[in-house]
Amino acid sequence: MTGVVQQAIDAKIPVFVLDRNVETKDYTQFVGGDNKLIGRAAGEYAVELLGGKGKASRNVVEIWGGMGTQPAHDRHEGFHEFTDKEPDIKYLLDQQSGDWKQDQAAYNIMATALRNNEKIDLVYGHNDPMAYGAYLAAKDVGREKDIKFIGIDGLPNEGVQLVANGELTATFTHVTPGAEGLRQAIKFLNGEKVEKTITLPTQKITKENAAQILKEHGL
Repeated sequence: MTGVVQQAIDAKIPVFVLDRNVETKDYTQFVGGDNKLIGRAAGEYAVELLGGKGKASRNVVEIWGGMGTQPAHDRHEGFHEFTDKEPDIKYLLDQQSGDWKQDQAAYNIMATALRNNEKIDLVYGHNDPMAYGAYLAAKDVGREKDIKFIGIDGLPNEGVQLVANGELTATFTHVTPGAEGLRQAIKFLNGEKVEKTITLPTQKITKENAAQILKEHGL
């Protein structure tokens, strides 16, 4: 998108960039989540689930999104900022991309991991569909109750529902920026000053708050 965004900027047209950044800083405003921040939140919770800071151990499977996408790298790096401090956490896979998809990609990666490892304690999927694909692979061999599953995105009718159902242990919201982007654009058109960057916050969703979040969204 960088080329056409730059053309608009050069033509003096205000540009609001949503969700994924471009290779220029001349736009009016960027609105989106911070994937590294979300990864950090997931990593901190994973350490908690695996025994706590300084004591965390056991075996982790990480399923990447698209290897060529910045969100996947950010979600990986943020997660590892916490987990890499724990020497007894073992990663069972090299970088394996599920291409953000639940079905064959994530399912097959997890099925292979299950065949090759007698003990898996936690799965970190870079999004909820991949974490759920891993859950289904574990369920098919009767091992889903032994494993914690963490995803990202937290859409009400997807990740939040999976947490409420007990299929995912947790998800972390990656807030979609469309509504806030429009609010900011309208402010700008009304002559108000807008910030260069708006970072949307993340929220940890577990069994404790999933039902309430679903209720708030009429689900």
